Amino acid sequence: MAEAARAPLPDEKSARYAALRAEIGAVIAGEPSRTARYASAASLLREAFPDRFFWVGFYLVDEAKGDELVVGPYQGTLGCLRIRFGKGVCGAAAAQRQTVLVPDVHAFPGHIACDSRSNSEIVVPVFDSAGALAGVLDVDSTAFAAFDAADQAGLEAICADLLTLP
Repeated sequence: MAEAARAPLPDEKSARYAALRAEIGAVIAGEPSRTARYASAASLLREAFPDRFFWVGFYLVDEAKGDELVVGPYQGTLGCLRIRFGKGVCGAAAAQRQTVLVPDVHAFPGHIACDSRSNSEIVVPVFDSAGALAGVLDVDSTAFAAFDAADQAGLEAICADLLTLP
């Protein structure tokens, strides 16, 4: 299969997120598989910010355990396999059910170093159509303070679009 041609994304960050949100929405429209939706979103996000996004992926709620995340579709180096709610940045976002933005992961109490090259992180919760936590989107950067309010707004909007999952 040939690689799909992509339109160039705007340079300005908020505009880039808006264009990326539309692109992800078009790619996943009508796709019932959560795996396919999350994998496509992770790939497109990483490609949109190759110099800033070191690791992009989803940790999904392990329904059998209820209080643990298990690695899902991602782009990057090896991720942690399981993270308990309340542990590390991903576990904090899952427990709090809100976005956690960390400019320096080494100063975050209980940070889990899946890859020691990660220096900043943003984790956004993903909810299903019933409002239950389905997982979290985790984005890491090798740069310190790589994420800001524009990243938070853009990633939260993209994750909200994933809410239409079956």
